[in-house]
Amino acid sequence: MKSIFSKLTTSVIIAVIFLSGCMPPAATDKNGKATGSSGFGNFQFIFLGLMILVFWMFFIRPQAKKAKNQKNFIQNLQRGDKIVTIAGIHGTINKVNEDGTINVEISPGSYIKIEKSAISMEWTAALNKPAAPVK
Repeated sequence: MKSIFSKLTTSVIIAVIFLSGCMPPAATDKNGKATGSSGFGNFQFIFLGLMILVFWMFFIRPQAKKAKNQKNFIQNLQRGDKIVTIAGIHGTINKVNEDGTINVEISPGSYIKIEKSAISMEWTAALNKPAAPVK
């Protein structure tokens, strides 16, 4: 989460620096004194803030939520679970190792050792979904 926040902060700083050059110059009188601002600069900062909010809501937050769900899914794997890897290999977990790998039985007596991160959460959920009742 901290890395997402730092990336967002860096993006905001860069955007403010580049967009600050887009502000119109202040109005001046005949002597060169500032007569007041047009108020358009405040609108730009509000618009920039709204753009950042929308970017966060539609891109950063869903990605972080998906990563959290994937992490919980991988941590909750246990022996006997039916899984599908990202390569499309179907199997049953035989052993969960301490080094971040698992032994998967792909057919009776055939075992492979794979990384936990190679398991597809979506395909595994679709495989384990109960069949729809026939009407």
